[in-house]
Amino acid sequence: MNLQALMKQAQSIQKDMMKAKNEIDEMVFYGESSLVKVEINGKKEVLKVSIDKEQEISTDDIEILEDMIVVAVNDALRKIDEETEKKLGKYTSAMPGLF
Repeated sequence: MNLQALMKQAQSIQKDMMKAKNEIDEMVFYGESSLVKVEINGKKEVLKVSIDKEQEISTDDIEILEDMIVVAVNDALRKIDEETEKKLGKYTSAMPGLF
């Protein structure tokens, strides 16, 4: 294989990777806990936090609510990581540390 063909193949792979990454960045992922729902985009930016208004929350429950927010955010972040691995894993397995 000549160098030009190799460079062309690398550019094609890079283009495919960037397309997949852009698709993930534009997706919205949802995380949930018993009291909280969050929306986070593929860039890992929090878009929305919703707290169940049906539940009465007192100041004593603030710590529980904080924990539920953490659980919901981590749930959404895990989903982003899974989607990233699903779409980009075939590229990154050959190049660890890229993403």
